[in-house]
Amino acid sequence: MKKVKVQNDGMKSEYKREDLGVGVRGKYYSAYCEGHNLVLLNPEVAKAFPSDEAVNEALLSLIRIAQASTGLVK
Repeated sequence: MKKVKVQNDGMKSEYKREDLGVGVRGKYYSAYCEGHNLVLLNPEVAKAFPSDEAVNEALLSLIRIAQASTGLVK
């Protein structure tokens, strides 16, 4: 079996940097942001809610309570 030599930069010898093309920083960033909404929870909040469904359910019930108590029902 023929061994593949590895260059100092970690790329296989059959790959040349110029063959890979030009990298574009942030090419998919806007599409990623449209499809993802990341929220970081405090550790004590994360312990209280085991899943994203539990967090969503709690927040939706809080919204309903706030709307009902202020008379702003949507």
